[in-house]
Amino acid sequence: MPENKKYSVLQVLPHLNSGGLVSGAIEVSSALVQNNFRSIVVSTGGRRQREIERHGGEFLNMDVASKNPFIMYKNVSSLLKIINKYNINIIHARSRAPAWSAYYAAKKSSIPFITTFHGTYGFNNKIKKKYNSIMVRSDKIIAISNFIKNHIVENYDVSLDKIKTIHRGINITDFDAANVSSERLISFINKLNIPEDRLVILLPGRITRWKGHILMIKAMEKLKRQDVICLFVGDFQGRKNYLNELKNLISQSNLDENFRILENQIDMAAVYKLADVVVSCSTDPEAFGRVVAEAQAMGRPTIAVNHGGAPEIILDKITGWLFKPGDVDDLVEKINFALNISEEKRSKMALLSSDRVKMYFDNKNMCLKTIDLYKNIINSY
Repeated sequence: MPENKKYSVLQVLPHLNSGGLVSGAIEVSSALVQNNFRSIVVSTGGRRQREIERHGGEFLNMDVASKNPFIMYKNVSSLLKIINKYNINIIHARSRAPAWSAYYAAKKSSIPFITTFHGTYGFNNKIKKKYNSIMVRSDKIIAISNFIKNHIVENYDVSLDKIKTIHRGINITDFDAANVSSERLISFINKLNIPEDRLVILLPGRITRWKGHILMIKAMEKLKRQDVICLFVGDFQGRKNYLNELKNLISQSNLDENFRILENQIDMAAVYKLADVVVSCSTDPEAFGRVVAEAQAMGRPTIAVNHGGAPEIILDKITGWLFKPGDVDDLVEKINFALNISEEKRSKMALLSSDRVKMYFDNKNMCLKTIDLYKNIINSY
């Protein structure tokens, strides 16, 4: 295929609401346009769909989130029409349900098909594993961390050379402590009514059970420090029962004055900068660990669980701390370390952590590596 041809890339994903899957698709779409590609995104839509068009991509609505076999079958012909109309050169599926339709559409069109593993896609029976297996039928598999790459090799009959690790990236400019003005910081402090003499521990992430909020409440109970406030900041996603469970547990532990629970904040960089320590204590392994990367980019002392993608981001005791999964005593110990380090060590750690994220986890690098992969596959197909 001539080098000067304008390639057309079709990304297919269930929705455009929140999460790393959505951010990755939007960022890659924007980078494609900047690099003279045509970017088409097919999805059921969501609150972030306008970002696709704002950055020069094209959004097409289709019910690719459905697991109904009849709808999935119908979507094959709908995708075929899109492939022909927009002269699609490659199709990239980012989830299982849309991957089934995309796979057969790509086969019938004789164009390459790639997938991204954004998680481990747990399976507890043969039917579920069969459903997941569509993700390894692609011409190339992108793993968002080496943890995910290892998971694929261990659980599916796939050779290593078929998998390429492209770490999730974050927006380095957005998460740069130097870019957060004192006005932004003061505004958020006043909003939360946090006394000046309090230390702040931040646990960012969706308000869902596996993010480890209960473990953090237990850690605060054992920490026994009245000078510390813990912030839970994340999307509630309608989980009122779990939210009420957390509030009740906080009250039962006599920690009402030590906790604030907030919906997602627009200015997350200011939230990070406010924190003296950032904690990620997911009970299940994170496929990558976006909040860990964001906290490290901001130069915040960061503590994460020693599983999933976090150990690829944090260098233990050098750029942050890792604790044993589910071990509340180990978490308390690491929190005490982080709260009590000297200003000199804190500054040194901040510099090392932010430099590391800039080098390895910049979303611009992620996008360019993905685009290079597109080019190589298209040109060799």
